Amino acid sequence: MDKSVRCLDTYALIEITNGNPLFGGYLDVDFIITDLTLAEFYAVILREYDETTAEYWYRKLEQYSVLVDKMILKEAVKFRYENRKKGISFFDAVGYAFSIKKGYLFVTGDKEFESFKGVEFKKK
Repeated sequence: MDKSVRCLDTYALIEITNGNPLFGGYLDVDFIITDLTLAEFYAVILREYDETTAEYWYRKLEQYSVLVDKMILKEAVKFRYENRKKGISFFDAVGYAFSIKKGYLFVTGDKEFESFKGVEFKKK
């Protein structure tokens, strides 16, 4: 387990993009993002800004992106099902399941994760 590595979710990436100083420091520590988080983040930036901005952030972050294997995807589906009343997105479930499996801290500001173990919860 390596609790010094942070796995950032889309919430954290958006806050970094928006210049929130509570999240900006994550670019200076060991962090990773899942390939699915990168895809979701790209979609959000494309929708909220434009393709040029989405491409900029994609290129900046793709080196930190890691593939998620099928067993973790299955664990994410089970986790999401077990917590279906919380409204957790598939993308967030994958990031969380990946983080738990690898022993990383999952960084998010999504309130659904505030009480889960292995989460570094930050509000805006």
